[in-house]
Amino acid sequence: MCKRVADVETKEFAPDQFLFKIRAEFTGKTSLQVRVYYNRGHVDYAYQLFAEVPLLRWDNKEEFRSVATYPHHHHDELGNIHASPLVGEPVADIRIVLEVVSQFLLKSVHE
Repeated sequence: MCKRVADVETKEFAPDQFLFKIRAEFTGKTSLQVRVYYNRGHVDYAYQLFAEVPLLRWDNKEEFRSVATYPHHHHDELGNIHASPLVGEPVADIRIVLEVVSQFLLKSVHE
């Protein structure tokens, strides 16, 4: 399913502060972008599946205080906001994101 992976941006500000953004391009003009900003033990993240428009997104921007998993939340393909299973641990979180993205893409192919 994945055609190409590219390092979009990488910056190291200090040994304990860095940013990276990578993008995986899938067949059919769909891409997954992963952005992680690490600062002295705190992780800000955004995982976004998009084509011409955003399809799915997970992030921990502190904006939806009513979500049970605040600040972690998920934007579905209709723009609705949901609780998220992500916790700000990139190694564990990417596995969850990839599983959901795979299911979403397979479902899209069969529709």
